Parts: sequence; structure tokens; C-alpha cells
Amino acid sequence: MTTTARPETSTMTTTPTAPAGAPPVVETRGLRMSYGSRDVLRGVDLDIRRGEIFALLGPNGAGKTTTVEILEGFRERSAGEVRVLGTDPARADDAWRGRVGLVLQSWRDHRRWQVAELLTHFATYYADPRDPAELLELVGLTQQARQRVDQLSGGQRRRVDVALGIVGRPELLFLDEPTTGFDPEARRDFHDLVERLAREEGVTILLTTHDLAEAERLADRIAMLVDGRIRACGTPTELARRAAAQAEVRWTTADGSPRREHTADPSGLVWELHREAAGPIADLEVRRPTLEDTYLHMVHQRGQVDDEQHTDFPAGSATGEAAA
Repeated sequence: MTTTARPETSTMTTTPTAPAGAPPVVETRGLRMSYGSRDVLRGVDLDIRRGEIFALLGPNGAGKTTTVEILEGFRERSAGEVRVLGTDPARADDAWRGRVGLVLQSWRDHRRWQVAELLTHFATYYADPRDPAELLELVGLTQQARQRVDQLSGGQRRRVDVALGIVGRPELLFLDEPTTGFDPEARRDFHDLVERLAREEGVTILLTTHDLAEAERLADRIAMLVDGRIRACGTPTELARRAAAQAEVRWTTADGSPRREHTADPSGLVWELHREAAGPIADLEVRRPTLEDTYLHMVHQRGQVDDEQHTDFPAGSATGEAAA
């Protein structure tokens, strides 16, 4: 397993479809973790499909890091079932670790190495590594091949981290807060790379981030972990629907007065406004619920859920098949 550190949109093909009946790449059932008397994870169910970008969101202390460390095989769980690439990470061998790539939050210290030399060295640890020259092109560092790592910009260093994470052709890639501190251009380039890995190469990616725009931009599905439980899982649209987040409609009346109204049926309200005005509506604007609206709605529900009751927002074992 390559452990690396932390370092963004072009048109991509659709996510490769896993064969019918194929097992999830990541599967947990009733995952629990306690530190002494404190329960950190309280029955987490997850299914992550092959080739998808899956984002795990949650406030500090929700259990995201603990969940990911258990999936990576770095931490023993207290209870529950976990399968990653068909194996229990707690009993994984070196062959399994070679199928997993990590891009951790703090960047790895290889500052005195030239970029190409570093990738060539890491490639020797794998039976079927990527060609270092092709890898440099993939991450956009061909021009920096002979530069030392400490001469690179922050965004370029982060690309090195990703290159180290995928040099062994992992089937599953963990990205932990990958773009913290990036400028907008570096973030966009990194998002392009992540999408290319998933859409064109079928790499399954588990992303943890506090950047809600990044999660909404990249993820096929999003799980919200609050107080050690998955409160909901699905696409951003599905999550907004489950949270009953309302759209905001703004317009200006015939006498010039600004108006706004929150509604679960913005199309219906706009139709009524057009019908009443018998024509165009001045300054009409519809603001639909964002992932941030949904996230804040669910986080503010924390503490209101009974210990034996998971949520009012069905998570459907995070399979995306929950009832809306």
C-alpha cells in the first residue's frame, strides 16, 4: 500500500459499470468503534461500488477518520463486518495492500528526490507498476520530471502525492482532504485528474473533505456521517429531497416590490406567478437547495436522534437505494 500525502473539470466519460451482481468494493455492516466508554461509530453501513467517486462528509468528531482508518487496515474495529476488495482489512496481506492507494492529509517528505527518480523508485515495490513517464504525463508533471520535490509548488507536490498513490495501479484510492490550501486553478486541475482516474480507468475513490462544493462537484454519491452514524446517502439531489430542503424563489412584483418565498415545489410556484401576471415575471430567480443546505440541515439535527433510532432520513445501507 502506498502511503502518500495531501496535494481538480473536463468532459469525462461515464463511470464504468460494474458487472451485474458484482460485490461492492467497500462494504460495512454494523461497524462500531469505541474508545473506552465513548462510542465513535455506532453501526455504520456502507456499500461503495466499483468505479465510483464516493464522498464521506461529516463535522469534526463525527467518526470520518476512524472509519477510513478501519477501511485502510490501520485501526481495529470494536464490532461489525468490514470487507474491502473482498477482504477484511484487519487481516489483509501485502498483496491486498498493493491493490490500495492512499493520499493522506499531510504531505510526505521526499523533498530531496527528483520527481522522476522518486516515482521510479516507488514503482520497484509493485509487480505491475505504471510506467513513470506515463504517470508523469497523467498527473501533469512531465515538465517537472527533473525538478526536486522541494522546488515544486504546493499543487505540484500534491500531484506527486497522487502519483505515488496510484503508481501501483490501485483498484481503490483513498483521498483525505486532498485540496486544502489549493488555489482555484490547482483545485480544478486536481478535480480533472480525480475524474479521469474514476471515469477512464475505473478506479474506485473514497473522498473525505470539508469542502462541500468539492464533494458536490466530484462525487457520484455522498454519505453524511453525524454522531457516528450514516444519516443519509445518495446523490446531492436525493439528499436534498430526503432532507426536505426547500427552494427559494425570488421575484419583483408589478409595483416594484421585491418578494421571496421558500417552497418544496418551485416549478409550481413559478407557474402560478406567470398565470397571475399573465406574462413574464421581473427579476425571477429560483435558488434550489445546495449540498451545503442539506449538510447543515442534517448536522443541526444531531443530538435529536434517539440512540436506538438511526434517522428520519433513510440511509439505505448507503447503497443509494433508500426510500426517499
